Amino acid sequence: MSASPFAEASAHSHGELLTLGVEEEFLLLDAVTGEVAPVAPQVLTLLSGEPGIKHEFMRYQLETTSGICTTLDEVYRDITRLREIAADATAQLGYLLVASGVVPLSVPGLSALTDDPRYDELARRYPLQAAGCGTCACHVHIGIPSRELGVQVLARLRPWLATLLALTANSPIADGRDTSWSSWRYRRWRQWPSAVPPRAWRDVRAYDAAVHNFIRGGRALDERGIYFHARLSPRYPTVEVRIMDACLTSEDTLLAVALVRGLVAAALDEARKGLPVEHCGRIAAGLASAAHHGLDGEVKDPHTGCALRQRDLTNALLNRITDAEPVAQLLDRLHAHGTGAARQRAMWSKAAELREFTRLLAEATRAR
Repeated sequence: MSASPFAEASAHSHGELLTLGVEEEFLLLDAVTGEVAPVAPQVLTLLSGEPGIKHEFMRYQLETTSGICTTLDEVYRDITRLREIAADATAQLGYLLVASGVVPLSVPGLSALTDDPRYDELARRYPLQAAGCGTCACHVHIGIPSRELGVQVLARLRPWLATLLALTANSPIADGRDTSWSSWRYRRWRQWPSAVPPRAWRDVRAYDAAVHNFIRGGRALDERGIYFHARLSPRYPTVEVRIMDACLTSEDTLLAVALVRGLVAAALDEARKGLPVEHCGRIAAGLASAAHHGLDGEVKDPHTGCALRQRDLTNALLNRITDAEPVAQLLDRLHAHGTGAARQRAMWSKAAELREFTRLLAEATRAR
């Protein structure tokens, strides 16, 4: 069983255990053509009895769901195991499991929609968004003591959403070309009416009212269709951070989980102390910059408005986290190897033909 790159204890906030969970979305690609392979039903048939792997919006996607974990080591073991199982089953059918935020070539529209009544209704109500979907994300869940505290956490996560996106951007190649964006997924995903940053709601009643208004106004199908970049999970007692691209490697995913856990722990501590939520502007501009330039772009500090590099904000993020050493180790590795977007571009440049590019992506997806 795989072990994480470091050992650490469970995380707590005011003596309460912070549980961890992660959902990862993957593409199924043809090993020769690089086109999408709508074979998820067949893969899932091979994997019957594995509760951690299930269908997604399109038949060329799979989603893995970790168990409820208490340490980063547990998370790493679980996500690595699920990637290996899903990749092996996909390979048995002659296809590749790939971690990328978008399909590298063209998307087939709604012809590959998974047979599910809810997905059918989403496609009926939002045909343009649904047809260009098939994007893949990483969703991190952190357990919270109450929804009231969860709303306070969301307000305090707002300044760091762009940094989380810049660090996890992993979708530069789409429609058979380098888009010049680090996260082309963000450009596609934000077309959904509810795919917006959370607001600094004053309490849980204000949050629930906002959710209700989105649904009543037709901007979301239901509570599950609220696609805030960070939200209160409609199914679990967690804060769910959804801004990240599907991460290229398990180690990249582990960094995302560690960062989100640290930010949530810090936010809980501040909320319990009664500290005010700092005013934060320029969130949309910061997200657009992170999606376009990744860590290499110049952004404005969300608190001060001063110009600085996105990389410098990662240092500020580390200073916010109490137990920063595990995160610092993973950040050092990321800076040494490059983000998922940077590594994808290197593969794209290196590959002599498309089958070589998809093979390199698949190898990175299951690398340890």
